[in-house]
Amino acid sequence: MNKTTIISSALVILGLGIIGVLWVITGTKKINTPPVTEVTTSDVKNMNYVIDGQVFSLTNGTVNKEVAPGSASKQTVSIFGEPVYGDLNADGISDAAVMLVSSGVGSGSFYYAVLAIATGSSTYKATNALLLGDRIAPQTVEIHEGRALYNYAERKANEPMTTQPSVGKSLWINYDIKTGEIGELVKNFEGEADTSKMTLGMKKWEWVKTQMNDGKITIPKKTGVFTLAFAKDGKVSIGTDCNSMGGIYTVKGTKLTFSQIISTIMYCEGSQEQEYSKTLGEVASYLFTSKGELVLEIKMDSGTMIFR
Repeated sequence: MNKTTIISSALVILGLGIIGVLWVITGTKKINTPPVTEVTTSDVKNMNYVIDGQVFSLTNGTVNKEVAPGSASKQTVSIFGEPVYGDLNADGISDAAVMLVSSGVGSGSFYYAVLAIATGSSTYKATNALLLGDRIAPQTVEIHEGRALYNYAERKANEPMTTQPSVGKSLWINYDIKTGEIGELVKNFEGEADTSKMTLGMKKWEWVKTQMNDGKITIPKKTGVFTLAFAKDGKVSIGTDCNSMGGIYTVKGTKLTFSQIISTIMYCEGSQEQEYSKTLGEVASYLFTSKGELVLEIKMDSGTMIFR
């Protein structure tokens, strides 16, 4: 066999080998798997999220997408409030709990829970999105002991969508490390509250925090001093970190308003009293959660005050 024949045979064998390798690689490639973008820790608002199999590439926390090719109708997906950070998979790196809202398809506004799991020191990968409900009233997103908690209000069974949500719900999220997916975690709280039996006057309520929908969160600098005590005669006693206050409260269904608030006159440097009392004056409604919390909803759905 001459050199030309040997070289030609070698090239043919090499070519077949390359084709075989390429066939193996492409033959095992997963198809129809929506891509998920990994981004820096400051860019949870600029990454891909998947809702019902569709990929939405958010920029600055929002995106508009055609409902169908060439359609004038747009589906808007955006981050509601601000992401909350904490370790959700016990690897010592902060992940993020996000609430998404989708609108523009029909008359609904659909809210979803989704986690952005850190895949390195500065990258994230989004999980599947878990539907919370249509036109619910979002309140807070929290992280406790490595678990994400979504608090919101929904309607009673068979209530029309025009009814204001009034039933508080707290949904714990379970992250499956093996599958990378999330689902609802059924968790029995010690002393879990029956919201149907809770009343405003059942106890003295202690302010835990105020969370606005623009992401601003205010917590008391001093614990145990900011309180509310509702009397049966319609009067409310208000504790602060400075003055003692009191006033009148009015309830109509789930609507709640404070009025005629009076206060002792004393100056306390660094006091949060003014902000606290101002926010109380903007309260429009209330509800209870199964965690035993009193949630005061601020006018125009702009935020909530949490009491325990």
